[in-house]
Parts: sequence; C-alpha cells; structure tokens
Amino acid sequence: MNTYLFLQQYWWFIVSLLGGILVFLLFVQGGNSLLFCMGKTEDQRRLIINSTGRKWEFTFTTLVTFGGAFFASFPLFYSTSFGGAYWLWMIILFSFVLQAVSYEFQSKAGNLLGRNTYRVFLVINGVAGPVLLGGAVATFFTGSDFYIQKENMSNALMPVISQWGNAGHGLDALLNLWNVVLGVAVFFLARVLGLLYFINNLNDQELTGRCRRALLPNSALFLVFFLAFLIRTLVSEGFAVHPETGIIFMEPYKYLHNLLEMPAVLLVFLTGVAGVLWGIVRTLWKSGFDKGIWFAGTGTVLTVLALLLTAGYNHTAYYPSTADLQSSLTLANSCSSEFTLRVMAYVSILVPFVLAYIFYAWRSIDSRKLDVKEMKNDGHAY
Repeated sequence: MNTYLFLQQYWWFIVSLLGGILVFLLFVQGGNSLLFCMGKTEDQRRLIINSTGRKWEFTFTTLVTFGGAFFASFPLFYSTSFGGAYWLWMIILFSFVLQAVSYEFQSKAGNLLGRNTYRVFLVINGVAGPVLLGGAVATFFTGSDFYIQKENMSNALMPVISQWGNAGHGLDALLNLWNVVLGVAVFFLARVLGLLYFINNLNDQELTGRCRRALLPNSALFLVFFLAFLIRTLVSEGFAVHPETGIIFMEPYKYLHNLLEMPAVLLVFLTGVAGVLWGIVRTLWKSGFDKGIWFAGTGTVLTVLALLLTAGYNHTAYYPSTADLQSSLTLANSCSSEFTLRVMAYVSILVPFVLAYIFYAWRSIDSRKLDVKEMKNDGHAY
C-alpha cells in the first residue's frame, strides 16, 4: 500500500471514529427529547436539564470537530455537501445553536420568552438534531443529487466544481424513505442512550424508575427502524469503484460484500451491536444495574465506525451521486494533497491526549450521582 492511499484510509478512519463518537454523544439530544415525558415535576425537569447540560458542550464540540476533519481531509465532500445541501446542514447547526442558547438563558432573570419556551427549544433540538443527522449519514448509502465538474476550476468567471441538482439543497434527502428511516432510528437510539445515561447519572428513584420503564418501547422502536435500514442496505445495490480505472458502477450486495471481505470491520460491527444490545438487556433484566450507558455507548461508537468504514473502504464511493454516477465521491478523488494529509496525521497524534482529558473531565463532573440537593446548591445550575 502506498503512502498516499494509507493516509486517505487513515483519515477516513478518523472521520468515521468522530462520527461514531458524535452519535454516542447524541444522548444529550435524546435526553432532552424526553424532558416533558420523564420529568413530571419541576425538580425532575431541572434534574434532566442539569444532567444533559453538563455534557452538551462535548456534543457540540464533536460536531464541529467532525465537520472540521471532513473539511481538512476531504475538501471536495465539504464543498459539495455543505455547499450544496446547505439547508439541511444549516437547520442542523441552527438546532444546536438553539440548544446552547436555551441552556444559558432559560434560568436568567427577566428573560422575555420564559423558561418553558427555552425548554421547548431543547426538545426541538432533541428531535431535529438526531433525525436530520441520521438522514444526512444515510445519504452515504442512498446517494445525493449533485454534479461534479472539476474542469470548471480553470473557469475564471465561475470556478465552481460542485453543483446541486435541485432546489431542495439538502432537504430533498428527507424525500427518500430510507434516509428518514435511519434518521428515526438514530432518534430512538439517542433516546435509549439518554435513558441509560439518566439511570446512571441521576439519584431520583421515581425518575430513574420511569426511565427504566420507557427503555423497552424506545429500544424496540430503535431496533425496528435500524434493522429495516440495515437489511435494505445489505441486500440492495451499492456504489462500487473499479480499482484500476476509477469508474463507478452499481454492484449487487456491495455493502454486504464489504463486510464479508473486511472481517476486521465485520468484527467491529458485530461487537458494537452486541454492546448496544447488552447495555439495554442488562439494564432491563437487572433492576440495580446502572452501567448500561457504557456498554451501549461503546457499542454505538463501534457500530457507527464500522458502518462508515463500510461506506468508504473496499473501493466504494462514500458519497454517491444519483444525478451522475461518475460524479460520486471516493476517498481517492475527493481528498486533500498527500502533504496536507501527512501534516494532519502528525497533528492527530494529539487526539488520544484530548480524549484522555475528556475522560478525566467527564469522571470529575460525574463523580457522584446528581440529586435535587446538589443541584439546588450548585451556583451554576441551569
């Protein structure tokens, strides 16, 4: 394997890993979507808000890092998707900004909108964020409506090389049933992770008991939508790339072939699925078990990592074009220069230290379960 090919695959792995971590951290959004369902009293609602409020910055930072890594390593994807499907991405970003504003201003004295209005904003982010992010990720398997014309780079009047094929500019992704199916699956997964996090993080027996009862129906809905998308993806045609000519063509059972031809990725996927299921089943099975978030969270990271690797590795177009098959983006035709990828690879050595700091900060914040007394004595409570 030459160095350039290794760097392309290395950075797709980094981007995929960040995507997996981002989906895990959507437990914040999932928890917020349950605010009025689980919190029946004012104290319980404040417990939920302060529980997720201690972690929302991790999610937002990971979202920005995920976008930044994509921009630096695969700039043609960034310009095509973020520049063409801008309505989809702008709504996602706006919902996260709305979340940040809601946390900071809901308890401010004299706010004009009132506390409950900001809480409704949190619920909106809790629904819209996971659904739209899941729909955006689904386009890696279902395709998007765009054209690539690299010869336009020499056009001094209009050096635009990527162009969206319709006026929806990303919202058209929601017209594809399977994009919506994965979006809904991610939404219910976020709710499952949020419930598991509350069980682990909150010291309120009535509230955590309600969370345990809500875990089964939300888990069942997640599995229905996820398995529907997974089975459809594995049995459908995929966007393959000829290894010598670079020509893109449709291959039956492409993503199933990818998993079977990459046993390491298949192992990661199966381990991830097992982790998610074990975290859920163990929590449902044993009333005193509260560590399900760690099994399900780790499983989520591994599952999403494997799915994204399946979308990009093994001569596969990771961002397919439904308008022009040959405009589809691959690791080879959309990446940065070898020099850029090499320099960034050196910088990425710092990533484990950043993750270690996040782990340390997380443990410090969650050194003990949050209860009403601690929340009321906390001068920085939301």
